[in-house]
Amino acid sequence: MPVERLLEIDGLTRRFGRSAAVDGIGFSVARGELLGFLGPNGAGKSTTMKMVAGVLPMSAGRVRVCGHDVARAAVPAQRRLGYLAEGAPLYADMTAGALLDFVARVRGLAGRAKARAIGRAVERLELQAALDRPIETLSKGFTRRVGLAQAILHDPDLLILDEPTDGLDPNQKRQVRALLTELAAERAVVVSTHVLEEVEAVCSRCVVISRGRIVADATPADLLRRSRRHGAVGLRLPASAAERVRARLAALPEVAAVERAPAGDGQTVLLALPNAAADAAGAVRRALDGTPEVAELWIERGRLDDVFHDLTRGAPAGTA
Repeated sequence: MPVERLLEIDGLTRRFGRSAAVDGIGFSVARGELLGFLGPNGAGKSTTMKMVAGVLPMSAGRVRVCGHDVARAAVPAQRRLGYLAEGAPLYADMTAGALLDFVARVRGLAGRAKARAIGRAVERLELQAALDRPIETLSKGFTRRVGLAQAILHDPDLLILDEPTDGLDPNQKRQVRALLTELAAERAVVVSTHVLEEVEAVCSRCVVISRGRIVADATPADLLRRSRRHGAVGLRLPASAAERVRARLAALPEVAAVERAPAGDGQTVLLALPNAAADAAGAVRRALDGTPEVAELWIERGRLDDVFHDLTRGAPAGTA
């Protein structure tokens, strides 16, 4: 079956004076994808999402939502889109129930269809206890969940969510991540986040932006393979044996370097980093044969924070 692209971005640019917050980026998102949109503060993530949602005009480029050009046909595009803005801005003096009713009516829902849509969103986000409370009295976590509820209320084909789990406790984060995975099965979901564990947990693909430009477009697994720790061998052993074992591993041609860190209780962790394309794991195991002090050994998958730092190193802080 042909790929159904629900979001298409081409040459998207936004300038503030002489500065380009977003500088000619382009990518597409297909039905069934859960895309993580990553970048440091000031990289242009929120600015991009505002332009996709049609709430901030673009300086150049084109955005299509479900085939509708956002600049020329904003209303048809927005009908197919659910949007959660940064910080979940909501009407603070309204109750959560009144806000959802208002959003449902704005979205053209009425009668039983409206009641079903609100009931489904409330159940999914477990908002029953918040419905009669003014939004200004809700916790940050509850406010964020109300924002998510209004975004999914009309069952959109494309969801644009800016930091959707910000302010949630671990249990709430788990719940929302499961919901996002469920929603992405039949639609396209774009999640802007700086929480790298979230990317590994739910995203099928990542676009990394730095200084307004895309610096990577890959799956989380592909990004992990770029980590200097990918394929590294970790081992835990008594501190008294650490230097002797470290020297033995550092002498292996398959090992580029050996890092050492204390692990408490008189233990040390060594991390043998592989040379490019080398089988460090096999070499380390052979070198450790007959070394009873090693209590634990594992192979590192890599770390996204290493890759993120390498891709965005030197990026300026800001608010875009």
